[in-house]
Amino acid sequence: MSGIESFGLTLLIVSAVITLALVSNRISSALRVPAPALFLVAAAAASDLVPTLRQVSLGVVENVVTVALVVILFDGGMTIGVRKLRAALGAVVSIGVLGTFLTAGALAVAAHLLFGLPWLLALLLGAALSPTDPAVVFSVLGNREITGRAGTTIQGESGANDPVGIALLLSLAGVTASDGFGGAFLGVLGKFAVEMAVGAAVGLVGGWLLLQLVRRVEMPSEGLYPLRTLAVSFVLYGAATLAHGSGFLAVFIAGVLVGDAAAPFKREIERFHSSLASLAEIVAFVILGLTVSLSSLFTTNAWWIGLVLAVLLTFVVRPLVVGPLLLATRMPWGDRVFVVWSGLKGAVPILLGTYILVSGRAADVLAYEIIFVVVLFSVVVQGGLMPIVAARCGIEMRERPPRPWALGIRTNEEPAGARRFRISPGAPAAGRTVDDLHLGEDLWVSLVVRSGRQLRIRGDLTLEQDDEVLVLADPDSERDAAALFTAHSQQ
Repeated sequence: MSGIESFGLTLLIVSAVITLALVSNRISSALRVPAPALFLVAAAAASDLVPTLRQVSLGVVENVVTVALVVILFDGGMTIGVRKLRAALGAVVSIGVLGTFLTAGALAVAAHLLFGLPWLLALLLGAALSPTDPAVVFSVLGNREITGRAGTTIQGESGANDPVGIALLLSLAGVTASDGFGGAFLGVLGKFAVEMAVGAAVGLVGGWLLLQLVRRVEMPSEGLYPLRTLAVSFVLYGAATLAHGSGFLAVFIAGVLVGDAAAPFKREIERFHSSLASLAEIVAFVILGLTVSLSSLFTTNAWWIGLVLAVLLTFVVRPLVVGPLLLATRMPWGDRVFVVWSGLKGAVPILLGTYILVSGRAADVLAYEIIFVVVLFSVVVQGGLMPIVAARCGIEMRERPPRPWALGIRTNEEPAGARRFRISPGAPAAGRTVDDLHLGEDLWVSLVVRSGRQLRIRGDLTLEQDDEVLVLADPDSERDAAALFTAHSQQ
């Protein structure tokens, strides 16, 4: 076979795999199993059937998954935005930072006492399993939207605690036996504090600069605007990493800052990053699945140790750690229970497991296989039961079906005062007519779309939940249009 034919065969196989993965949502819905679990298991099974697939070096795996996570975290930050994150910031910070530390410590104690793992390896295992995963969270939610602060808290936690978990594990990996307990503890805290501070600073400054760049520097083609934001997100990751900070935190914060901002071609930028994040999720789980042999899981103790730790993590550790941290919030009890349940593990724990696996020792291989089992349990059991738990907790998970048609106009200048809202449950505008809203002369409803159909704007038109409205406001007005169309808990 010639070189060009070999390359063509490679492209055929890769594109066929991606195509099958893209249509796997139908299979996932039918089996009620989240798509990431299918990617992991299918890739692991393929590596058993074709052992040469497992010859991909760990360095390549780590680099590919790192690139995928940068894309996923930036898109996740844009999805949340500043306004939504502000309402849940206290909960996100408490469970994303303190909760990650406490979870890592509790899992380390369980792994050491129950299974006799050395303390350092147990701590590394706990740090690897402590963060939740944005790829799984966003994949499981899919086109569903969770009302209230619960959805923002889950998404914000998955974006915030990944940098925390990664920084914690890398700090622990630098510990040596000669450091002593006190020196090791101070060293871990010092490295962690530096990574978080530098990452946050780069994210805040870089996000602000990115906004100025998008708003003020024109590009010759609209297709270049999304590519520019993608390039800058990697610039921020690289800058933060070179400055000994958390590149993942910098990218996530920058995405949050961009999320709510008005900018030219913003919808095109959002659609591009959303599509790219979906592809990154597939690539991350497939390449991570190739590093594990399903057959080897059952020839060691990995499967039952992982199962025990997964059950402890889901039903004991996370409720005892995250539950009390959420008491300070004003979230209803159903929202708190749902947040506790939704701490899904995924690509990030497995990526951290590759850092443990570098030495190649038998104990490290066992730890890596344990992480794989825990992640598989979390994705299948926790992820699969999320809709059921949401219903029992009184959480509304509304489907957002894709809308293939759009109505709009292009302008050379940013339309001053134009805002688009989807009327949320409990918003003042829901169930009231346009006349009842007393909008006055500085605020008026320009367009209403209901179930894909444009409605004629009249004074007696009754607005309903889930209506999409385009509002025009006087730029000098001090009235807050969001207060009319968005429930207070979501502002």
